[in-house]
Amino acid sequence: MAGDSQILMDHNMEIGVTPAQVRKLPKHMREAQISTERTHLISDPAKKPRQRYVQKDGKCNVHHGNVQETYRYLSDLFTTLVDLRWRLSLFIFTLVYIVNWLFFGFLWWLIALIRGDLVHADEEGWTPCVENLNSFVSAFLFSIETETTIGYGYRVITEKCPEGIILLLVQAILGSIVNAMMVGCMFVKISQPKNRAETLMFSHNAVISVRDNKLCLMFRVGDLRNSHIVEASIRAKLIRSQQTKEGEFIPLNQTDINIGFDTGDDRLFLVSPLIISHEINERSPFWEMTLMQMEKEEFEIVVILEGMVEATGMTCQARSSYLDTEVLWGYRFTPVLSLEKGFYEVDYNNFHDIYETNTPSCSARELAAKLRDGPLLPQLSLLSPDPKTHSTFDRLSDRDPLSPDEDKEERNSGGGETNGSAAALEDPPLADGLPD
Repeated sequence: MAGDSQILMDHNMEIGVTPAQVRKLPKHMREAQISTERTHLISDPAKKPRQRYVQKDGKCNVHHGNVQETYRYLSDLFTTLVDLRWRLSLFIFTLVYIVNWLFFGFLWWLIALIRGDLVHADEEGWTPCVENLNSFVSAFLFSIETETTIGYGYRVITEKCPEGIILLLVQAILGSIVNAMMVGCMFVKISQPKNRAETLMFSHNAVISVRDNKLCLMFRVGDLRNSHIVEASIRAKLIRSQQTKEGEFIPLNQTDINIGFDTGDDRLFLVSPLIISHEINERSPFWEMTLMQMEKEEFEIVVILEGMVEATGMTCQARSSYLDTEVLWGYRFTPVLSLEKGFYEVDYNNFHDIYETNTPSCSARELAAKLRDGPLLPQLSLLSPDPKTHSTFDRLSDRDPLSPDEDKEERNSGGGETNGSAAALEDPPLADGLPD
């Protein structure tokens, strides 16, 4: 047993997998981690870093310049105020109220000045427009009391001042409009579902590996809150520059990536983390892309998760992106869901974790052709979906899974578990050139 453990440790050191990473996998997922060219991290240290179109936190890295028709922002003033930064919103909120109070305070002071209340206020028998209003400061305070309906009772308008009554009505109406607009802006800004997107997680990397003998592009999403996203849906876009046959250059062209729109898989029940899968088929932009070609490509995958917040009913959108250097070929996500006593537990410590798996370096088109023409090579034995082909990790670590002689010897001996050899792919019938 000690010798087997030492061999397993040496094997893990060769392929760059620590024993702790292997132990994170459940027993039925433990495979031999084989150091081949078919499992490869798409990263080139000499490759120039690409500018993001969408940041990891969902912010779009696009700035609008040389906008001549700035008056269009004023035509939708409410949205403009809501979209402002918080420091500007608070400044405008305070400024609007102070200017409004100063303006009407000046009008009250002007009425008192014209009527002579400032001069004859102390004379016996004189009836001023507003009692105890004898300066601009007192007029400003009366304006605040009137608009905020404080009503201390010290300054009060008299019935012998018709111009004051009219001004009181105007201030009450305009003050209500100002309150409705400013308080409404602050309420909408506070209740914006942008903060809800902070608890929606996307995996740091996207991976490409084989599922049911088909190459798939996958990434993981999760929700940290117990209140769920209602009617959640997800979509993805491929962002890359393109040149047409006529020679036209289209920068940052957007192409849809099908992640289940036709089958309904894009509509999510996001109670626990989910792995979103894009099957690389003939309608996929990655259909003819091999590992070597993908290393040379420059692209960005933008993923958009939308839904309604259960608590408020407001629509929420969370975004993230994956550059070409963040797409890992030949990896899968580590499971995070485990069954406990009476409930399922999600371990978010493993949310971003991945493990290496055997994946062909050819394109999805070439892989489909190989499946149509005949069995796969023994080197791709782990691609078989037959659950019987998955033996324990300890057995795989005792021999070289890439050795065709040992696979042939085991098949001749009638061994039932061949670790997904080519013979396992010869038995099931083919439908449309692909295994069922």
